[in-house]
Amino acid sequence: MTPPRPRRIACLLYPGFMSLDVVGPLQVFASANVEMERQGRAPAYALQLVAEAAGPVACSAGFAVVADAARRDVALPGLDTLLVPGGMGVDAQLDDAVLHDWLRQAELTARRVGSVCSGALLLARAGLLDGRPATTHWDSVDGLRHGHPQVRVAGDRLHTYDPGGIDGDGHVFTSAGVTAGIDLALALVEHDLGRAMALAVARRLVMYLRRPGGQAQFSPLLAPDAAHAPRLTPLLEWIPGHLGGDLSLDALADRACMPPRTLTRVFQRELGTTPARYVKRVRVEAASALLAQAQASVSTVARLCGFQHPETLRRAFHKHRAVSPQAYAERFGAGTAGAARPG
Repeated sequence: MTPPRPRRIACLLYPGFMSLDVVGPLQVFASANVEMERQGRAPAYALQLVAEAAGPVACSAGFAVVADAARRDVALPGLDTLLVPGGMGVDAQLDDAVLHDWLRQAELTARRVGSVCSGALLLARAGLLDGRPATTHWDSVDGLRHGHPQVRVAGDRLHTYDPGGIDGDGHVFTSAGVTAGIDLALALVEHDLGRAMALAVARRLVMYLRRPGGQAQFSPLLAPDAAHAPRLTPLLEWIPGHLGGDLSLDALADRACMPPRTLTRVFQRELGTTPARYVKRVRVEAASALLAQAQASVSTVARLCGFQHPETLRRAFHKHRAVSPQAYAERFGAGTAGAARPG
């Protein structure tokens, strides 16, 4: 029996690309090949680096990566997946009409076209994201939203790949900054080869399983909010230690020594959100950490983090994580039996 031909995966290079945007996802596919070979099966993927011309291309870190082929020589028909990285050099590519035309041709023939980090700006400039959900590195979200109003920007996501088309797109999709490209590649492997293979690759890469595409890009507990909100610094540092208590607007305003309306205006101006939404995100983040530690049941986690009832926690998780608390515990918890229990 003739083994199936490997899926061709091409990744675009251009001067100033982010190295990890390229080698991270490609290593996922390469590791999937290793796992296939360990099982006595043929490799699933054939990897290729393409650029304006074959040869070395300098990344933003200063070293060069060798492109296997020039773009014009790539056989786009039959191409399985094209990935477009981001990086400091992306701005110089935004006015390259020849590149944009090549991307549009690739979209017509390839099974999948995706981006990593600010590579979404290139896809958007080529018109490939019009009417589609898209994310990018958090620092480029505003540029994507304001520069391309026809794109459905979903900035607080890891990636928008969804072969079912329910919560994303299976043909043209995007991912957030740097390491989110690895999550995207694992999602592609899971769709191609099954969840067991994706988990095997994650273990080989010493990753903590696979983060769902709907997960937030970064933790509000770790975000540099306080550095950009000096008037709120004491309050932001106080909130995580009091999640189970009264964090209503009046209580927060009293703690911050401001009238409630003033506090709301300061939050909107300095953090771009309301006090209630900020508290909800911190509570979800704290609940995520407890569920991953598998030290408490869902109902206990809900109480400790100020949700009071498991159903309230469940609704918050579906909004912010796109999964239920129990599903999150099963995916990310070590020894999750206790954390996954609803009682």
